[in-house]
Amino acid sequence: MKPTIYDVAKKAGVSIATVSKVINNTGRISEERRKMVMKVMEELDYQPSSVAAALTGKKTYTIGVLIPDIANPFIAEVARALENEARETGYTIILCSTDYQLEREHDYLELLLKKQVDGIIIATEPKDIEVYEKLNKRKIPHLFFSVEPPSFLSNVVTVDDVRGGYLVGQYLLAKGHLDVALIAEPNRSSGRLRVEGFMQSLKEAGVTFNEKWLIHSKSKVDEARIAAQEVLNLKKRPTALFAGTDLIATIFVNEARKTGVRIPEDISVIGFDNTVHAELADPGLTTIAQPISELAYYAIHNLLKSIENPNTPGHRVILMPELIERQSVKRIDS
Repeated sequence: MKPTIYDVAKKAGVSIATVSKVINNTGRISEERRKMVMKVMEELDYQPSSVAAALTGKKTYTIGVLIPDIANPFIAEVARALENEARETGYTIILCSTDYQLEREHDYLELLLKKQVDGIIIATEPKDIEVYEKLNKRKIPHLFFSVEPPSFLSNVVTVDDVRGGYLVGQYLLAKGHLDVALIAEPNRSSGRLRVEGFMQSLKEAGVTFNEKWLIHSKSKVDEARIAAQEVLNLKKRPTALFAGTDLIATIFVNEARKTGVRIPEDISVIGFDNTVHAELADPGLTTIAQPISELAYYAIHNLLKSIENPNTPGHRVILMPELIERQSVKRIDS
């Protein structure tokens, strides 16, 4: 049977109120008595109930994080960065991976509300607007991470995806690539915006894009593999591929190797995210870097501002991407 606050008070020889003050760091208690109570708590392995704290209107010091797929390298690195940043501020993370399923999204949001989390970071693409309207009505502090929210009044922390896609286009054109295929995520605003930026760069350069070379795929291994094979089986093969994420890019490199297609000799590849996979890939993957640590910092600290002051107006933090050049893109002579 788990020890209770009553057990702590009895063994320490103090009142329940004193134990409560030690737990919540309130009231006037001598340092000697505080240390003694904490020692007893440690000896009994007593863990204060965060739910009980929530029921009394106190913080639980927990943040819910809703993500689409923990297997995605970018999402995994984001989750780790958010957890590290939260720990620095005294908070813990409850991580929920929806695997792109709406039912799981609903279930996890309900779970987070039952857990009385102090705030929620949403890195999944909003599908059911009513669910998020409930968060506003219940005044649950929340923040959208790397997605476009359903309301301009929402708090957002993201990278400039249009700029990232534009950088890809400029870079490939400078390398002489006019025939470029795209594999992009259709269900995420970030994917659509990256394509938009890329198309903008081509339009400014007067280059026509072959619409048949735009292939949709989630950033999941099975779907990315099918998309890669679709590009590799094109009758007229493009000279370069812009993959919407590093995961898609590295899957393409693997599939190309299986069919004897060389990277970058036969086709150049550029990704997006700059995860650890980009650096470990063979050849090293040229990609667009997202400042993951900075994104996590702003997400946690801006959410905490909303937790401390629920009337804080909505705000958008948009960070700049950066092109990281490695060995997966070659120059084509005119």
